Amino acid sequence: MPGENLSRDEARERAALLSVDGYEVFLDVRSAVGEHEGEGARTFRSVTTIRFRCNEPGASSFADLIARRVTAVSLNGRDLDPSEVFDGSRIRLDDLAEENELVVDAQCAYSRTGEGLHRFVDPEDGEVYLYTQYEPADSRRVFANFEQPDLKAPFRFEVRAPEGWTVWSNGAGERTDGVWRFAETKPISTYITCVVAGPYHYVTDSYERVLADGSTLRIPLGAMCRKGLAKHFDADDVFLVTKQGLDFFHEHFDYPYPFGKYDQAFVPEYNLGAMENPGLVTFREEYIFRGKVTQASYEARANVILHEMAHMWFGDLVTMEWWDDLWLKESFADFMGAFSLVGATRFTDGWITFANRRKAWAYRADQLPSTHPITADIRDLQDAKLNFDGITYAKGASVLKQLVAYVGQDAFLEGARRYFKRHAYGNTRLGDLLAVLEETSGRDMGAWARSWLQTAGVNTLTPQVLLDTEGGRIAELAVVQEAAETHPELRPHRVAVGLYRREGDALVRYARAETDVEGPRTVVTELAGAEAPELVLVNDDDLTYCKIRFDATSLDTLKERLGEITDPLARALCWSALWNLTRDALLPAREFIDLVLRFAGRESDIGVLQMLHAWARSALTHYAAPDWRETGAALLAEGALRELRAAAPGSEQQLAWARFLATVASREGDLRLLKALLDGTEKIDGLDVDQELRWAFLEPLAAHGVAGEDVLAAELARDDTASGKRHQVRCLAARPSAAVKAQAWAQVVESDALSNALTEATIAGFTQPTQRGLLAPYAEKYFAAIERVWGERSIQIGMDVVSGLFPSLQDSSATVEAADAWLRAHAGAAPALRRLVLEARDDLARALRGQERDASAGRPAPGLR
Repeated sequence: MPGENLSRDEARERAALLSVDGYEVFLDVRSAVGEHEGEGARTFRSVTTIRFRCNEPGASSFADLIARRVTAVSLNGRDLDPSEVFDGSRIRLDDLAEENELVVDAQCAYSRTGEGLHRFVDPEDGEVYLYTQYEPADSRRVFANFEQPDLKAPFRFEVRAPEGWTVWSNGAGERTDGVWRFAETKPISTYITCVVAGPYHYVTDSYERVLADGSTLRIPLGAMCRKGLAKHFDADDVFLVTKQGLDFFHEHFDYPYPFGKYDQAFVPEYNLGAMENPGLVTFREEYIFRGKVTQASYEARANVILHEMAHMWFGDLVTMEWWDDLWLKESFADFMGAFSLVGATRFTDGWITFANRRKAWAYRADQLPSTHPITADIRDLQDAKLNFDGITYAKGASVLKQLVAYVGQDAFLEGARRYFKRHAYGNTRLGDLLAVLEETSGRDMGAWARSWLQTAGVNTLTPQVLLDTEGGRIAELAVVQEAAETHPELRPHRVAVGLYRREGDALVRYARAETDVEGPRTVVTELAGAEAPELVLVNDDDLTYCKIRFDATSLDTLKERLGEITDPLARALCWSALWNLTRDALLPAREFIDLVLRFAGRESDIGVLQMLHAWARSALTHYAAPDWRETGAALLAEGALRELRAAAPGSEQQLAWARFLATVASREGDLRLLKALLDGTEKIDGLDVDQELRWAFLEPLAAHGVAGEDVLAAELARDDTASGKRHQVRCLAARPSAAVKAQAWAQVVESDALSNALTEATIAGFTQPTQRGLLAPYAEKYFAAIERVWGERSIQIGMDVVSGLFPSLQDSSATVEAADAWLRAHAGAAPALRRLVLEARDDLARALRGQERDASAGRPAPGLR
């Protein structure tokens, strides 16, 4: 990473000096196939021509390139000595003319980390697949450029590939004379250019729409995956969601899709969920399901498809000037993904998933010491890489959801339409968006932006209920707003307050009032005189972004009747609030686990159920008192098995409980059942133990010493695929042996031989919650190694190692003190590295507070209302 960073100040200086007219990029990737001496040395040829202007002739600047070697550089016909102008990440450009042409011929390295041009060899058939991934700044690993979002330009790509391959890029392409040539793009940023190449399985379709002017818009559609996944590829459903999304966005944006074709590539060893490259969106191939999954998985895939599609307008057509305003694309895409999911597809409960899953991500991020305003201070590229977080995505989307309620949906969408037309193919800042929203809504957006976009932290809203003297009606109901000392901003909230009571066996809402919460205490006058409630739900319908608390009566009601709430969104909001209470050490972990055991079996929303399973396991691993963990694990496994056997045969709930059982099984009887289900000596009616479920069962068997290396090798022979290899690597690293842990540590920390996907799998297997003793020696080794790892590896692998191997399972104050000592001793370390350590340290400190609360479960928590 040294020397590869780019600061905001450098980018601004270069943008003030240069403007780019166009790129021509030639790549020769024939070297991707065939034998090669040393995979790490394998390179491809990259020849780039950049035409650009300089408004200060005679000035100096630089181009970006990370290459194994540079063969030739010429500037305005003048040959430059590569050894003098190229330092490994930049090409110095002196004495620039008003109009310039730079030509760079280089040998660039194929990637095994998912950054740049990633090369993957399919173990199933030996086929080689390539794809690019750049955000925020890895296109310079593939071709010379000006790597910043505000120096947009048209691109022309040409690719010479092995015989029998197909190549795709942002524009439409065809093969002539052995070279794939692609149509010139519209002006776009470097980070959203893309090339995909290889023997991919490719399916086509088309989309047509009559526009307002009477013309017909035709968009060729394509979808691709590795040949080995073709039998699992449900392209019809991908195209269905794609067409529904295109209909929705054309209806609401009034700006025709501007990038010609629309290909979607599902690629191996992908670090992200997806990437919005115009005309060629890339996705992780795990969105192609090899076995049975729940509807929550299909909903998640549809949401990602729509999220990336929204980027065609928010991010690709109109792009942020610098990464400070990353939210201008990611928050909007996250909001629009859910908005269109509910409005255009079969997943009409998408806002429940948003409230339960996406917001949980935001709440955690917003309570870390690294929290930041939605409009962040991004000093450099390393900062930018770490800011693809729960604040930029989920909190930003939540705030936009509230903004729609604040200005009105029509005004919001009209603002978006003006924004696209006014800034098409350009770059923007916060003020540009606020200006159009002020025009369309008539509201002053400045105060709203200061409260919601330019301050950090999450507010807590708690109801206060005063009953009349008879106790039968509300005399006064108020909402109390609080903020953390570190981020004391109290914000304006538009909320709904719901009152619930029992009617038969159901807990239903009988009164609701919307109000504007401002300041520390707001009286909800509309609810005065209402019948006394058994449950008061602040932020009913999930209109604002906040943590909600309960008064004592409401909390008692939930502990006894949570499963009786009939409205699925209200129920999801209550679960989310209870989980936040657990994380805040206000509700003992064992009580949360008890709630899951008593009420999760009645949960109708499969996505909420699967989230509850994840939270219950996290509660056991991190927040339960150490001396109760064994008891808690037994209770969870017993409950999971009970619900598994009670679930309807073949149902989603049955599958979800089977997977949950695998994550909590540790007793001999539970492990024996998993082994019998694998062997086929025991069956549960309706449960299809397909290949993915087999691997899920094998991990706990490996982690507890029941399945050894020979068993895992035999399973890989049964599933000799890329997915199978990842599963096997994870299971191998999970085995309860000091020698196994030492080998896994060495493979990840001392060597860079593993690909990104296998590094991730090894870390996942290494960090088993039931193996705290085995992992204890690695706490000290972790703090000794991380600065070296950060300096030697790519930022993605550095992030994986630093976050994934932090000794969070060594949950004692000594580990917190070790982290503090490292932070004190490394004050000059890379800010991004320090941030990762600080976040992990804070998570551990929070867990210790939760454990202390759980250990004293018989005592009431101070301040719990």
